[in-house]
Amino acid sequence: MTINILFAAASARWDDYEQPLRRALSDAGLTDVTLSTRLPAEEVDYIVYAPNSDLQDFTPYTRTKAVLNLWAGVEDIVTNPTLTQPLARMVDDGLTRGMVEWVTGHTLRHHLGTDLHVLHQDGLWRGDDVPPLACDRPVTILGLGALGSACGQALCALGFPVTGWSRSAKSIDGITCLSGDAGLHSALSEAHIVILLLPRTVQTENTLNADTLSRLPRGAVILNPGRGTLIDDAALLAALDAGHVAHATLDTFRTEPLPEDHPYWAHPRVTVTPHIASATRPGSAARVIAENIHRGETGQPFLHLVDRELGY
Repeated sequence: MTINILFAAASARWDDYEQPLRRALSDAGLTDVTLSTRLPAEEVDYIVYAPNSDLQDFTPYTRTKAVLNLWAGVEDIVTNPTLTQPLARMVDDGLTRGMVEWVTGHTLRHHLGTDLHVLHQDGLWRGDDVPPLACDRPVTILGLGALGSACGQALCALGFPVTGWSRSAKSIDGITCLSGDAGLHSALSEAHIVILLLPRTVQTENTLNADTLSRLPRGAVILNPGRGTLIDDAALLAALDAGHVAHATLDTFRTEPLPEDHPYWAHPRVTVTPHIASATRPGSAARVIAENIHRGETGQPFLHLVDRELGY
């Protein structure tokens, strides 16, 4: 029987994904396949999906075995009341590697004080500004999912002592894992660099607020490649202005693109990057999707299923 796969994402993405998906499906042994942006709803077996798709009502898709998200984040779709089919988030090696590279790059940038020398070619010889070794620079990662775990282990490999915090208890080689409110306060209390990689949920909104920011050592640095809602913007700006937080490098924001008049743009202690920390790569993402469809067709459990109650 033919496997009918609906590609439901922004139209420009079809050009990026069509050929990688066809190759990946073939490589997975799925040759009797119809892959299209238009199929009768009642005949669709799988939906390759992005939450900015026009498809928002899943009720007609009565035959659909799974909705396979192209994004790591599912917060824009997980609460859709019409979505009763299994939902899988994207855990993509390319996305993970990209995040690891962004996080390690900016961690090293702040650890080494690179901005001081790159941005101040002013004739002053600052020979006393020797950074400590990585082993003397504690790093805390908030969020120990696939991305947080990978980033934490990469930083451990560079010699940083890494503490990770998550809502539920975890155990990851090389990382001091904490959970719960007391664990969060402990994880922040000694962090020279804090990296936010939590999902966007009601529970994680404003994880960094006036209270939690005050628990950081003076002069800490914040990296947020996770979600804009994780930070109370007013509280962060106040902490930056007071010098309690030395710098914030931010890649995600509550409103994107970040409005031209947002105070982050002009703040001397903020670096804005335009949501480029990582992205799903069509080649590697197509292989993840093909693997899940192969699993669905052979009676195996789907990978990376979303817990509807947790929201990720």
